This record gives sequence, C-alpha cells and structure tokens, in this order.
Amino acid sequence: MSSSFNPTEFIIGRALFAAWIKNRGSRSEIAQRPFSRNWEEFLEALGLQSGIERGDAERELRQLEANQWVCLKTIAHRPHLIDRVILPLAEEERWKTIFKFIPPSHEESRQIQDFPWHHTLQFIPESRLNLPFEELKQIDQFLKNRKSTTPMVPIKERSLQLFGDEKRLDLLSLSSLFKIDRLQLERDLCCQIIGSPLAWKRGPLQANERPVIVLENAATWQSYVRWNQEMALFSAVVYGEGNRFIEGVRSLSDLFQELHGAREVLYFGDLDRQGLVIPQEASRFAGDLGLPIIKPHLWSYRQLLQNGRKCPQPWRSSDGLPPPSFYDWIHPFEDQVEGLIKSGNRLAQESIGWEFISSLSPLKREDVEYDSR
Repeated sequence: MSSSFNPTEFIIGRALFAAWIKNRGSRSEIAQRPFSRNWEEFLEALGLQSGIERGDAERELRQLEANQWVCLKTIAHRPHLIDRVILPLAEEERWKTIFKFIPPSHEESRQIQDFPWHHTLQFIPESRLNLPFEELKQIDQFLKNRKSTTPMVPIKERSLQLFGDEKRLDLLSLSSLFKIDRLQLERDLCCQIIGSPLAWKRGPLQANERPVIVLENAATWQSYVRWNQEMALFSAVVYGEGNRFIEGVRSLSDLFQELHGAREVLYFGDLDRQGLVIPQEASRFAGDLGLPIIKPHLWSYRQLLQNGRKCPQPWRSSDGLPPPSFYDWIHPFEDQVEGLIKSGNRLAQESIGWEFISSLSPLKREDVEYDSR
C-alpha cells in the first residue's frame, strides 16, 4: 500500500465517497454492513458510457483496490468482470480523514463553540458535522460579507472562491451541513448545481408546436433525428445522455426559450431498472423546477416490447427488485416491464434504431403520436 496514494485525485474515488456521504455519511449510528455499489449501475450513475471512459474508470478502481481503499467482488466464473465495489467498514475512517470529514479536535471543538456564527449557522455548535473549523469559518465569512447584489454562480465557482477547491462544495452539499432546515446552496451561498447542457436538434418547421422527445442513448438519438426530419413528429429531439438527464433537465427551460414556449416532454430509453429511474427522477426534479413532467413515448416503448432483443441485466438478485409502484410511470405497459425485469432481462432502446423505423414506412404521423390512453 502506497502512503502517497490519494483517492481524492481520482474521479472514481471522489464519486464513491460522494455516494457514501449521501447514503450514510451524515448518520450518527454505526454501520453494521459495508457500503457497496453494483459496478455497472455505478458507472451508469456517473454517465460513463463509452469504452474509453469505462476503461479509465476500471483502471482507477483497480488502483484503489491495490492500495486497499476498496474491495472488489467479481462475477462468479468471470473474475475479470467486476460485480460490486465495496468500501470496507474498517477503511471508513481512512476515507473520512483523507476527504476531511473527521471529528474536530478538542481545540477545534472549543473554537466551534465560542465562535460568533452568522445567524444562518447558529446550529453548528450543537451539531456533529465532522468538518474542519476553517472550512466552516470560510462559509461564515461569505455569509457575513454577502450583499443583496451577490450574483448567483455555478457551484464550482463558489467552491473555488470559498475553499480553493472547485469540487469541495459538491461533497459538502451532501453532508448534514445542508439539511433542509440548515444551509441552502441557492438561498445562502448564491450558487447552483449546473447540469450538463442538453444536446438537441430542432425539428422541421411544421413540427414547431409539437412535443419534445428525449432519447437516453446517442445512437437512438441520431436515428430519431433522421426520422424526425421525415415525420415532423417532434419540435426537438434531445440527447439525454443517460443519467446526466436527471440534472440536465434544468436546461429544458433554455430549450423552451429557443422554441418560444414550453411543451410536452416525452422520453424513450432502455427498458431496465436504470432506464426507468432516469425519467422518473428527472420528472420529479422537473416538477420541483416548475417544468413539465416527463412522460413516456408510448409508441416507442410499444415497439421495443414487441420487437426488442432481450439481454441479461448486469445486476444480481441480491440487489433486490423495485416495488410494483416503480413501474407506474410506464402505464399501460407496467405489467410487461415488471415481468421483463423480474426475469433478469432488459431491452436496449437501440433495437428501435434507424433500420427498424425506416422499414416501417409509409407511416402516418397519427400512427406514432403520443397516446395517453
């Protein structure tokens, strides 16, 4: 084990610790089981889809394993394939230390108790935040110096200003410092989490008033862009870029400005667990932002269920199955999709690609239009 090895310098290291903080880092009780993540789902959650990105991620993870920061569980009879990444209970303190989430020293505790905190931070002396006094003081100074004209900026810009580290505030925002009744990014620190901008192509002129459709993956997006030029079904065809659409949903407001008004937002993605999590999480987020909720493009899902090629799901039964209500979003296909996932299979949206949809001609627009029945 190298004493100079630092997981904070690795994308996978930072992402794994952020997931740990979000899951259990703010809890006071001692964990009984180690924190772990399904590797395929973890890669999807990070939006790492290309072979190059996934290869780099695995190399980083193997280095974390070699330096005893994580343990890896491989797929039975296929030891070269990673099943789960595990953050051992015995290593949690080491992770917290290197990411500066450690209990304050006696001297720091005294300083925290005696410091004249801004009224927004009055909760700090009674809280067990496990954060450095100096960082808390930087936030306090910002609040005391903040003016009514302080601009709203991206979170990484504010983080660099406060801590000299553009990524630090992303981690802190997952801690108990930012509970609902405590500190708030936008209200108090005048900064926002910026989702990835949405790539999109405008539809033909005659489709100006029609819905927007979001495609999970790049190949299907390209095929639907071509198809839309012929069919004029959508005012815009948006590349959701997998999990990044959950945060990227913020950019819908910019898209609507370009299109001169909000309109219905439809979604088509893979039929697997994560493919259903993405639009549902994005829809909840969109509702919080006052944007249209995300609805399934039923014609596309119908074609996928009827014509898609089943593939094994990259997860194990130990991960559990979603409750029946999880499938409500894709009504009226919830029973079919639940059966598909329970069987250990998935359907990739690429089955409904250019070769398939171009072979369906001649189609009429009304044959494909979104149907809410």
